[in-house]
Amino acid sequence: MTDWLTYNSLIVLQGVTLLGACSGVIGCFAVLRRRSLVGDALAHASLPGVCLAYLIIGEKHFFAMLIGAFLSGLLGIGFLAILRKFTRIKEDAGIAILLSVFFGAGIVLRSVIQQMPASGRAGLDSFIFGHSAGIVQSDVHWITGLSAGTLLIVLLCYKEFRLVAFDPEFAQVQGWPARLLDFALMLLLLGAVVIGLPAVGILLMAAMLIIPAAAARFWTQRFSFLLLLSAGAGMGSGIVGTILSAKFGVPTGACIILVCAAFFFISLLFAPGRGVVARILARQRNNLALQAQMKAGEEPPP
Repeated sequence: MTDWLTYNSLIVLQGVTLLGACSGVIGCFAVLRRRSLVGDALAHASLPGVCLAYLIIGEKHFFAMLIGAFLSGLLGIGFLAILRKFTRIKEDAGIAILLSVFFGAGIVLRSVIQQMPASGRAGLDSFIFGHSAGIVQSDVHWITGLSAGTLLIVLLCYKEFRLVAFDPEFAQVQGWPARLLDFALMLLLLGAVVIGLPAVGILLMAAMLIIPAAAARFWTQRFSFLLLLSAGAGMGSGIVGTILSAKFGVPTGACIILVCAAFFFISLLFAPGRGVVARILARQRNNLALQAQMKAGEEPPP
């Protein structure tokens, strides 16, 4: 056992591994439903709930802050639903409004907390920027349990969620409760965001959701393989990022995201079939075949 891989690092490793799998799986549904920015908006919308939870409890309580973040994010989902149903505001504009208003309210509440006596115990910066190194065993239990519960729900409702993710109108015609299932997916997305806040933070949580799923799409067109690859990418990024963070003394959350980004760029360049290099080579092969046919006097294919 190396001196940089401490007991605390192993605790963090346990939490971020399952968190990475959960984020990767839920991120696939967000990407397919074109809700990549919704995850970012919900992460920012959770800050007022975190601050209010601290103001009510009077101290930093991990589970209470997660509940506050979830309720605040749920309010954000309702805000988006109202804008979509009763106004002509486009969804991207609504997401921008949600992100700005809720995050601004959270910053104001955070400033109020910092002016209170013994405000240093609040630890709110860990929810904004992420602080995996500060996760303790009890926090890991919550992260592990919630992540496992989220994955179990996806497994039990896999067929229904897949149908809604690809074609909600067809699901509605077939008699499935498409709106209810779509709302359940939004709740799972919010849950994944809330679970990851202590480790990755509000500012980087969207990347933890979207980058593994976006990278996995370069490698397969089958949805089941997409989920597995995205979960594997999230887990691998969590493991490698935590190890690099422990070895070099850099923030864990940011290190995990950089590993995710490295996997994305590798996929972008070298994935077979869809990668940039594969497309360039395929184009060159087609050009060479066309030139050979023209030299042989054959008519090129249409």
